[in-house]
Amino acid sequence: MSTIIEQFRKIGIIPVVVLDDAKDALPLGKALCEGGLPCAEVTFRTAAAEEAIRIMAAEFPEMLVGAGTVLTTEQVDRAVAAGAKFIVSPGFNPKVVKYCQEKNIPITPGIQTPTEIEAALELGLKTVKFFPAEPAGGLKMIKAIAAPYVDVSFMPTGGISESNVREYLAYNRIVACGGSWMVKKDLVANGEFDKIKDMVAEAAAIVKEIRG
Repeated sequence: MSTIIEQFRKIGIIPVVVLDDAKDALPLGKALCEGGLPCAEVTFRTAAAEEAIRIMAAEFPEMLVGAGTVLTTEQVDRAVAAGAKFIVSPGFNPKVVKYCQEKNIPITPGIQTPTEIEAALELGLKTVKFFPAEPAGGLKMIKAIAAPYVDVSFMPTGGISESNVREYLAYNRIVACGGSWMVKKDLVANGEFDKIKDMVAEAAAIVKEIRG
């Protein structure tokens, strides 16, 4: 888990990808790598997710490809079989967390409250997703709930964009931010992969600006 977290920290911004057609996985993976964010959290909300993970993982071995919106152990199995290197869930499901831990699969579950942080700590997790970040109080809320838990770090996702990501990245308790603004569904659907690459490059530049 610590190795994956360090990779997240180095990348800084994790593109959260929703793909309706697996044929877009190859050009999108290329755009992400060439743009400077060789990572994708492919959400398991669509029928194309599994095949998209398989394509990205096979064609871009340098990429850190994982599955997001994972709700069940069955989805964990499908995602990992397709090549996912990490699992992200929107909430804290102890069954899914324990299942991943038993199989040595890195997982970052979603939390919003101190109670959920303590449940994560009870299972040995020290990095959690804060979701949905902006609607749940944003960076101000993260700093407030982080205070009592000095060993916990956060990966906020939800409502983060190029306009506010700098302040999140500047806080030392944040490993990385999940964001979809550079991989919007309409850009993917319209095949605007050059534009995606440019927006990914801008996001990568923000990480370098803030973290060096």
